[in-house]
Amino acid sequence: MKSVKVKLNSVDKVQSFNQVIRRFDGDCDLAWGRHVVDAKSIVGIFTLNLAENLLLTINGEGADELIKDIAPFTISA
Repeated sequence: MKSVKVKLNSVDKVQSFNQVIRRFDGDCDLAWGRHVVDAKSIVGIFTLNLAENLLLTINGEGADELIKDIAPFTISA
């Protein structure tokens, strides 16, 4: 399991992020506070507060590769 912070503050970013995440075979959860949604669900993503930083938790093989693929959306701690 790996976790990274992401910023998805526009519709275009959400759509691009979701396209990358959906190619990953493992499970990905996106959280804001206590609200957690499936990161592969674009509708779920839009229920979160996109003005804030979100926490992406990746479960499955290939997490490091996925983190490289979503680099444009990640933020440093």
